[in-house]
Amino acid sequence: MSQPSLTNFIVKRPWLKAWMRPLAGWYADLSGYRKLGLRADDLLHEENETVGLALKRLSPKESYDRVFRMRRAFQLSLSHQLLPPHEQTKPSEDIPYLSPIIREIEAEINERENLDSLVIQKK
Repeated sequence: MSQPSLTNFIVKRPWLKAWMRPLAGWYADLSGYRKLGLRADDLLHEENETVGLALKRLSPKESYDRVFRMRRAFQLSLSHQLLPPHEQTKPSEDIPYLSPIIREIEAEINERENLDSLVIQKK
């Protein structure tokens, strides 16, 4: 999650945020992951070290739910099917569950790096 982002630029300007919100909803709908029952955080690469640490910090229920969503989406993909509309992930259900943990881990890593590079000067 350390890639550059325009999020801060957009969020600081309410008129731009209001203009981008329908576009973002349209793009998320077009991507199709909700039609397979996935959430946006399910699409993060597990090979990333920070994401791996975040996955270890998930509660057992959330971890089970993630695995279930992934397996169901994989099975649907193999059979070239989509979930029925009442089972698809709705925008209100697509809340981040892994991103807050990733931000917390990145803050811990930054703090550790800052403390490790701390230089003590004697007067």
